[in-house]
Order: sequence, then C-alpha cells, then structure tokens
Amino acid sequence: MNHASVFRSSLCLVLLTGVAAGTLGCKPKAVRGGPGTENPNLDEGALSTTLDRKDINYLVDENLEAMFASAWWARDVQGSMADPPVVAIWPIKNATSMHLDDQMLTLLSQIETTMVNSGAVSVVSRERQAEMVAEAQLQNSDLFDPATAARLGAQLGAKYYITGKVTSTEERFNKERRVQYSLFIQVIEVETSVVKFQFTSERSKAIVR
Repeated sequence: MNHASVFRSSLCLVLLTGVAAGTLGCKPKAVRGGPGTENPNLDEGALSTTLDRKDINYLVDENLEAMFASAWWARDVQGSMADPPVVAIWPIKNATSMHLDDQMLTLLSQIETTMVNSGAVSVVSRERQAEMVAEAQLQNSDLFDPATAARLGAQLGAKYYITGKVTSTEERFNKERRVQYSLFIQVIEVETSVVKFQFTSERSKAIVR
C-alpha cells in the first residue's frame, strides 16, 4: 500500500471516529435536577414562555405574602384565632389564550398548601368542592359566577372564598417574543359578597435573540 492510500485510510478513520464521537456526544439523556442532585440549578433557566413551576411559585408567593400582610388578615383572620374562619378556594380562571391546565392545578395546589400551613384558617377540601359541583350538575365555569360561588360557599360553611384569574399580554418584535403574565386574586366574603382583599402579581417571560 502506497503512502497516499495509507493517508486516505487514516483520514477516513479519523473522520469516522469524530462523527461517531460527535453523534454519541449529542445523544439526549435524562437528567435529574434540583437540590440534592448533581444539577441543582436545572430549574433556574427558562425553556419557553409558558409558566413553569418557578414562575407559579413566585406569582403565588407574591399574592399570599401581600394577603398575610393585609389589614383584612390582621383584623378578621388573626383576630379570630380562637375560631379560625373557613375559606374555600375556587378554581383560578385561565384568561389567557394558552392551554395552562397543568399550571392552573399546580397554582391551586400551591395556594391551598400555603393557606393550610398558615394555621390561621380552615380550608375546605377541593375534593369536597368538586363533589358539590358534580352533585349540582354545574360546570367549573359556573364557579366564576359570583352568585353561584356565594351559594356553594355558604353550603360548604365557608365565610370567605378565594378566586381570581391569570391573564397575559403578548408582544412580538422581529423574532423576539415577550409574554407578561398577571395573577389576580380576590378574597370575597360569602355572606355579603364584599371584596376583603385583592392583589395582582406579575411575571414576564421572553424569547430573545
């Protein structure tokens, strides 16, 4: 074999080895992230403009921190610690144009968990609420009607109910996109329909070039 043939054979071997290594190196794999793993910051980055768990935690925390610092909480909740008021948590309305079913469930669970763990209120089980909605042959959308929400709240023995909505505003410029989310929450007294507390938290997501 002459030197040219040897060179060509060696070059082909190098190229094939490089392609194989590159292919193996680019092969996707599953990883575990979060505290206590080798990828503790895996959840820090955004993969899309859709709400993720980090966004939901922020939106809920901002709202509930404002609630716990409000005059209503100090007067009507902490002032009634001997007889904690009963609170029902209605579905939060998705008023965006996006499909956020999983995110809305996560958001509701976060609100429920934080309210229960506050120890200052008694929270009606959302499973029991769902049973009553089914028994009354209502749709979840009916819960956004104030009269229906008040009636069901009274049947559940709730003094207050929490309701709200997620909204979004979207902008595009060239190949960039920004979505601004808002979580609006209200606490309404069942007997009077008086709004006792309301607050809006905001979060933006974007695709930038």
